[in-house]
Amino acid sequence: MKTSVEPLEGNKVKVSVEVDEIEFDKALDAAFRRIAREVRIPGFRPGKAPRALLQARIGTDAARDEALRDSLPEYYEQALREHELDAIAPPDIDITAGKETGALVFDAVVEVRPQVQVPGYEQLRVTVPSPKATEEEVTRQVDRLREQFGELNPVSRPARDGDHLSIDLHGYRHDEAIEGLSADDFLYELGSGSVIPELDTELQGAKAGDILKFNATVPDQDEVTLQVLVKEVREKILPDVTDEWASEASEFETVDELRTSITERMAAVKRVQAALALREAVVDAVADLVTDEVPEPLVGAEMERRVHDLSHRLQAQGADLAAYLEATGTSQEDFLAGLRDAATKSAKADLAMRAVADAEGLEVSDEDLEGEIAQLAERLETKVPVLRKRVEQAGQLPTVRSDIRKAHALRWLLDHVEIVDEEGHSIDRSELLAPSTEETSE
Repeated sequence: MKTSVEPLEGNKVKVSVEVDEIEFDKALDAAFRRIAREVRIPGFRPGKAPRALLQARIGTDAARDEALRDSLPEYYEQALREHELDAIAPPDIDITAGKETGALVFDAVVEVRPQVQVPGYEQLRVTVPSPKATEEEVTRQVDRLREQFGELNPVSRPARDGDHLSIDLHGYRHDEAIEGLSADDFLYELGSGSVIPELDTELQGAKAGDILKFNATVPDQDEVTLQVLVKEVREKILPDVTDEWASEASEFETVDELRTSITERMAAVKRVQAALALREAVVDAVADLVTDEVPEPLVGAEMERRVHDLSHRLQAQGADLAAYLEATGTSQEDFLAGLRDAATKSAKADLAMRAVADAEGLEVSDEDLEGEIAQLAERLETKVPVLRKRVEQAGQLPTVRSDIRKAHALRWLLDHVEIVDEEGHSIDRSELLAPSTEETSE
């Protein structure tokens, strides 16, 4: 088989393939064997009639058509592998010779994955949340703990946000009491907005003994009238931050020990958050360097993948896409627009990672490949040889290698990107948790 490739416009190439008559005859012979299993010829068991007899009875046209139909994809795929072409769309095949007799010659015009440039990838700078816990954040955590030990003391002043009011609440519609909108001795935190917004507005500045009457809009109901009797206004008094309080409120003996523990726990969480944000920030930043237009087949394939994944998750929950759109209040047009934007960004990131791998000469070793297959086998709870054979038979080894290569590119970027926090302060990589960044390379 002879092959050649001619570049065309718009990320397309023309693959020309010539299969000599002797080679194509193998495909023709296989077609006759399949036909023999379907044609009954006296004196021969199914599939045992010789080719010469079949040709004499039915001719070669049917067998040649079947041979073309079955062998063309294999010849085409072989040509792609020979020239290391990454096709991203179905080919447009034109048989120029060999439909009836002789050698088979055909052209396949196909769109291939473009190679893009990502200038400036070596100097990327990304912003992530600070992995350090600030004094203010620690103090807020201490205050939350103090809230749990606060005492409610009656006050005679007007109510303000944070106060707890003991109230009798009654709702009416046309002088008829509304079930579910009546409560006596209800302790309500002013400013919480836990009932309806109008309640917080009317209770601002109220004092014990006040009777309030106002109209309000209640979800799933028409406008209603609410009457509120303010029985008592209580102010929450928080305990002083002392060693004695710390020993009562926690397992620590002193406030310093408590704050140190909170700082360490918050920093551990913030390091994980920063490490995860780093991956996303790097992917977004390198994708933004791609100025080329993304081919539609790449965008369309990514959209299909995302819809398939979403549909599968919804199906597992007993729902479908239509129910999801209704529940989220999203129109089909808005959903598709958002889906296209996300797919385009993802496709750009894919092209960018490939470009970085090319620029840095990042390759995939046999050890890399075996390690990836071993990890996949472990996740799928199957044996490595079984999975490897399955991957090879499906022709997915190039895809696995490509994914590993892109992971190498992401790792390179993670190791070289400049990292800063929201205020522009530099962040040392060692401040981020190593496990979280290693997870991103998978």
